Amino acid sequence: MFRKSIRHHLQILSLSTLLLTIALPQIKADEIDEFLLEKMRRANIPGLQLAIVKDNKLIKKASYGLSNLQDQVTVKNHTPFPIFSMTKAFTGVAIMQLVAENKLSVNDPVSKHLDNLPKAWQPLTIRQLLSHTSGLPKILNGHWVDLIANGQPDQAWQEVLTLPMRYKSNTKFEYNQTGYILLGKIIDKLSGQPFTDYIQQNQLAKLDMPITSAAGFGHTENIVPNQARPYVAGNQGELKTLQITFDPFFRTAAGMSATATELANYVIALQQQKLLDKEHLKALWTPTLLDNGKTAGFSKLENGYALGWQTIGRVQHPAVSASGGDSNSMVIYPDDNLAIIVLTNKLGSLPIFFIDEIAGFYYPEMKAENGWGLSKGLFTLFQGMKKQGFNQAIVLADKIKASVQFDVQEINLLGYRYVAKNELAKAIEIFKLNVHLFPDNANAYDSLAETYAALGNITEAIINYEKVLELLPNNQHALKQLAWLKQKVSEG
Repeated sequence: MFRKSIRHHLQILSLSTLLLTIALPQIKADEIDEFLLEKMRRANIPGLQLAIVKDNKLIKKASYGLSNLQDQVTVKNHTPFPIFSMTKAFTGVAIMQLVAENKLSVNDPVSKHLDNLPKAWQPLTIRQLLSHTSGLPKILNGHWVDLIANGQPDQAWQEVLTLPMRYKSNTKFEYNQTGYILLGKIIDKLSGQPFTDYIQQNQLAKLDMPITSAAGFGHTENIVPNQARPYVAGNQGELKTLQITFDPFFRTAAGMSATATELANYVIALQQQKLLDKEHLKALWTPTLLDNGKTAGFSKLENGYALGWQTIGRVQHPAVSASGGDSNSMVIYPDDNLAIIVLTNKLGSLPIFFIDEIAGFYYPEMKAENGWGLSKGLFTLFQGMKKQGFNQAIVLADKIKASVQFDVQEINLLGYRYVAKNELAKAIEIFKLNVHLFPDNANAYDSLAETYAALGNITEAIINYEKVLELLPNNQHALKQLAWLKQKVSEG
């Protein structure tokens, strides 16, 4: 289905960039800027900050838009952004620093380091806490970061201790903050100092990260100079100011603020083994295997979870990532000596899903227009379509469909790539392919109908909306569209 047009709130966008002159010569200085400004316009992102590292050098840093809509404050390169759960990456490094000091092993049971835990919790390993595979009960009630037990920290902790396990440990991935509270207790105990002090002294103070260090762990409840104000889209898409307070015992899970440039310095320090040696860095970024021998994570992209870091497992350009608030991501491509950090001040902007496209400016095969991200079968078909024409999609698919598995949603998303670029003729051929392969899928017909309508082919639009109603007789969207289209026909 067509996506609703984004309110053009970013007409007030002003570009405030500082580009380093050592960018790779094949990349025009403004191509990435134009790409990101278009992303911001489409997704209604007020402000964004970028840093790109290649071969352990910061080759580009840039800031775009507004950090504060109320006061029309532009984003600068020194503007700190709340990074939410990206804090977990620092926690993972802290645990591995303690491993390097022989103070623990990630395979240690929690009971080795903490007393008075429920019996079911005692055999859980530190690795399981870090990788969200523990099965622990949740201390949050599911609404933002609200605690169970009416938001009272001590009461919430006592209550979560009494709750049953959610599943057998190491059998699935389920995002869970309770484990990170336990990690904080372990770090406090073994280091002899609060978690926040440990991060300051053993990570931030060793690197060029003064803004991150000064911001501390107070998220948005503390006054942080020049901090970007976070926003969230309301029911009608309008932006609303967001205020979230993290209880102090969540500091291992969230609460830091940083700039993209200082996070780039952090990435360089990790890759230059200033915080961890090669062996421990490899362990930090190795995804946890479940009992079935597979990895699991947030999505098909971030398909594994390591020690506080997500992993992007694939044959070409594998990566590790750290994200937070669905608004910030840093992605490291170890095989390519490339890292890209994108911070935004809109929750739900999900830069994790377009950072690969930025990498595509350096590695063209990673551009969506070249089929990057498609499954093996659809990639093969896509390459054939590009060579022989999109109108050959059905013929090409029929030749290979016995040996590959197609997914109706993936094909639909491919079609909408071309809708977004206003290449509707190509989109039509892809949607026609989808209804050919999946003749019982109502959404496939809906997408085809809408695209025909956009092209002004009312007859074909009506035919396909009627197919939607054959499959889903009470589909309100199809009923409304059909009524509108038939009225246009009657009006001549």
